[in-house]
Amino acid sequence: MVKRFAWLVVILLVASPGWAAQKMNVQQLKDMLAADQKSQKSDADVAAELKDVELTEEMTHSALESLRPLVPGQLTTEQLFVLEIRSAVLPPPSSEIPSTAAPDAAKQKAILDKATDYAAKTYAQLPTLTAKRTLRRFQDSAHQDQPSLGAHSTAVLSATYTPIHYTASDEASVTFKNGAEQNPLANDKTHWGENSMIALLGQSPDPASVLQESLAAGKIGWLRWETVNGHELAVFSYAVDKRKTHYAVNYCCFPETNQVGQVAMRGTESAGGAGNYQTNATWKNFKATEPYHGEIFIDPDTGVIYRLITEVEFKGSDPVRVENERIDYGVETIGDKKVVVPGFVTIDTIEQPTPDLPQGRYILRHTLFTENYSGYATSGS
Repeated sequence: MVKRFAWLVVILLVASPGWAAQKMNVQQLKDMLAADQKSQKSDADVAAELKDVELTEEMTHSALESLRPLVPGQLTTEQLFVLEIRSAVLPPPSSEIPSTAAPDAAKQKAILDKATDYAAKTYAQLPTLTAKRTLRRFQDSAHQDQPSLGAHSTAVLSATYTPIHYTASDEASVTFKNGAEQNPLANDKTHWGENSMIALLGQSPDPASVLQESLAAGKIGWLRWETVNGHELAVFSYAVDKRKTHYAVNYCCFPETNQVGQVAMRGTESAGGAGNYQTNATWKNFKATEPYHGEIFIDPDTGVIYRLITEVEFKGSDPVRVENERIDYGVETIGDKKVVVPGFVTIDTIEQPTPDLPQGRYILRHTLFTENYSGYATSGS
């Protein structure tokens, strides 16, 4: 009986946090917070309640602002921020979608032509730029309980789960060439993976490449209008299949292991468990070129791209299962010119940080990133 219960815990960990998720829209979330306020629930209790919420629409900036009077403290604020990140690629509430009629086919083509021209002749021709990137990391702890999965280590699966929470931040100087960010971790010596954290080493998507590939794939079409920062933007959906994609992901790092023992759940040794999960592990990057889809937000008058959403389509056997990225672009003055550059990025990932467990079990971990960019300058200035 004890052994069966232990494996039930594993199943729940695999599914967490989604297994207990309460799916709701932003208005329902607001109603829940209002009821909690009326009941005088503590900050800790409200935050715990939010950890089980999964939004079905984007928590926009205006929606988040409307919730602030209902927030009892910092713990709740953190969980609302997590919900904001995880909902970043979803459509906004219907109340925030303009009622403007969709443009006809000719006007849609004209908008895409302007965007293609902008991406190739303006954005991709930006001078080499430098900026300060502030990265914040959030993750849960549904993974093996161990200092590291290094050579000759012994690991025992932990029947615990800590929901997504803030874990770390850092600042780095980054370089953009032709509008594409060059990853600052190229020469980083951190033991990613072994430290129970991943690093994204691949190059972020850029508007020129996305438009070129989605047009070549013939899979780009009208979706809706959406108001972003006071501007009514034309939103197109796109998809790039395996034959057309050049989108390269590079995650560090995941263990390659040779099992030399068996898994025993903590507390099950007396019920027939046999030993610990011992491994000889080497850590390697996960690199692949993957298909993707998403949305692109275009100023219909100028063709300027102000938002780009990318959702990668991983194979079920890949150690990374989800990568949803949203890039919001803003206007910066560099020298005597105004240019549109990345301002804020959210990335939502799900990965399998350790090898499969017996009986086909595995554990997934969520890692969320936000990236703020500031202090843009031309290289060498």
